[in-house]
Amino acid sequence: MSAATAVLLAIPVLIGALTQRTTGLGFGLVGGPLMVAAAGPHVGVSMSNALSMVLCGAVLARTWRDTHWRAVLLLALPAMAAIPLGAFVAAVAPTGSLLVLIGSMVIVAVGATVLAGRQRLLRGVPGAVIAGAISGFMSVTAGVGGPMVSVYALSEQWARRVLIPTAQAYLLMVNLGSLVSKGIPEVSWLGWLCCGAALVIGAIAGERLDERIAPKTGRRLIIGVALIGGAAAVVRGIATML
Repeated sequence: MSAATAVLLAIPVLIGALTQRTTGLGFGLVGGPLMVAAAGPHVGVSMSNALSMVLCGAVLARTWRDTHWRAVLLLALPAMAAIPLGAFVAAVAPTGSLLVLIGSMVIVAVGATVLAGRQRLLRGVPGAVIAGAISGFMSVTAGVGGPMVSVYALSEQWARRVLIPTAQAYLLMVNLGSLVSKGIPEVSWLGWLCCGAALVIGAIAGERLDERIAPKTGRRLIIGVALIGGAAAVVRGIATML
């Protein structure tokens, strides 16, 4: 990996780390597409999984007291069950069509949740199973496991202080499963060094920003990050098919 590529990878890592520390989600959503553009689909998605694990662990260490552990298990078990299927589909299905389908599902799910107001479309155990399974499938196929967690969190009306640690615990498990199913990406030491430094800087900046965000603004950020991730997947899919 060239020095230029290493620097290019560090930029989306920094932005993604800042977004995830502030909203609880967003590393794969915001940083993933640019990482894929810089390093290719396999390395980009696998690096996103690996770096997300580190970031989730660091954020969870600071926020674990408000974690909803029952929800973590309810989401993680179906997600882990769906990862092998996702890995198989990712290996055989056309990448472009898969990304368009995934992105469209996210946009529809978030839009339906927002429009439904307090009807809580993905609530309780059934909602967690659906959200977790789709999230696990998306994590291994596109490196974006967070949008469906956003949908479930909005349906359950979680406060951001609960969403942030709960999402970290869940995504830590799912990214580990995704990485194991594909293997650690071959990246130069310079690439890991640049991305690691960007991860630390983004997480610190995000923690400072998190202290200044009101609950209502936090909800809007969660919705926005999920929609951006869905739209990014659709755009990536269309570009791949052209």
